[in-house]
Amino acid sequence: MNRFFYTALIRILTPGLLGWMALRARRSEGEWGVCSGARFGHYASPSPLKRPVWVHAVSLGEMRAAQPLVQALLDQGESVLLTHMTVTGRAEGVRAFEQDIAQGRLLQQWLPYDYPGATRRFMEHYQPCAGVLIEREVWPNLLAAAREHRVPVMLASARFSDHALRQSLRLGSVMRQAYASFSAVYAQTLHDAQRLEQAGAAAVRVSGNFKFDVTPPSGKVKRGKAFAADLPRKVIVIASTREGEDELFIRSIGRQIKRARAQGRNLSEKILFCLIPRHPQRFDEAAEQLGKAGLQYVRRSQLIEAGDCGSTALELSSRATVLLGDTLGEMPWYYALSQVAIVAGSFQPLGGQNLIEACAIGVPVLVGPHTRNFEQAVVDAMDEGAALRASDPDAALQMALQLLDEPQRLSRMGEAGEHWVKKHTGAVARVVVGLNELKASVRTNANQEP
Repeated sequence: MNRFFYTALIRILTPGLLGWMALRARRSEGEWGVCSGARFGHYASPSPLKRPVWVHAVSLGEMRAAQPLVQALLDQGESVLLTHMTVTGRAEGVRAFEQDIAQGRLLQQWLPYDYPGATRRFMEHYQPCAGVLIEREVWPNLLAAAREHRVPVMLASARFSDHALRQSLRLGSVMRQAYASFSAVYAQTLHDAQRLEQAGAAAVRVSGNFKFDVTPPSGKVKRGKAFAADLPRKVIVIASTREGEDELFIRSIGRQIKRARAQGRNLSEKILFCLIPRHPQRFDEAAEQLGKAGLQYVRRSQLIEAGDCGSTALELSSRATVLLGDTLGEMPWYYALSQVAIVAGSFQPLGGQNLIEACAIGVPVLVGPHTRNFEQAVVDAMDEGAALRASDPDAALQMALQLLDEPQRLSRMGEAGEHWVKKHTGAVARVVVGLNELKASVRTNANQEP
């Protein structure tokens, strides 16, 4: 398939794609701007930024990964245009850079849909000096518009699975040309780099994973640890559950409680389970499932309304078997609260979720069998002794409970995780050096033109 047929297909599928976006918007909170002017490259006022560095972080995970890069760019005096496709990514950007947005150093915008006209108008309007796409966002018309406007674009902290390679090769020349158009590519691992080169990217370098450079906010970590110290129970966090996993873990919690009761133990007196759905549109659904399962629960938002981590919040927690994490941007608090973290998204064939943040806080990690999106990180963490793999939710909870009875092993795993994360930092610094070199070469070439 070439770009002409790719664009024709996009246009044919437009009603369905817009309907799908509208359905996602309806199911979640926030303003998605599905049919807004910006999604089609139309803007009501001139850009307030002059030749910004454009960074695209499609959603929540990419935004968290991009945060240290964006901060490094701001620290060296750049203005930043930060684009997203989802409301969760945009909300995380506001949370992380609220002051810079207020000061006019950073501007957020929706990335336009991948139509030739929309992407061309985006480039003409903002005139970025360079672009950085985070992890795996590759859009043929967007990259063609960048080439047309002489905007060098880099793919950074790139991950590329065997599945992604097969998909790319099936699409033919349109994706080969898109990958070949990158001015620089920085991959997370050597295997990612090799697959990216097979897809058409040139001169791929291995820089590492941005997620190792994310520094957990000390305030949230301290508050989480302080709340944990005041709790009379230990905490098992089940983080970033995806579609179909909430019910599996809720059932598993119920089975563990019944099993303990049959042995003459009251598990709810010793353990607080913390369930955190990945997406906010499923918070209420998870609460309904907990109610149907007969599990007493309290929402994190209720604790915040009751004074966050004070005595009233502690009292509310004491009545619950499950703490339902229904807030965004608080994962460091949840991890700091826990003695063991089960990182979900990996107990259904969904590719897994990031385990690095938990390891950075010193929390032992358990993952499921489906971790293709983070496979190298998972294998490395297991080799370091920071993580374990479980076959299913029942096995994960059983392993977590066993670990709580082995404090020395818990301590060793936590220390191993912190050491592993520190050993792999530096990806952002390497990419910033490469970006500065890229910008300098563009300026040199521009000055040499007649």
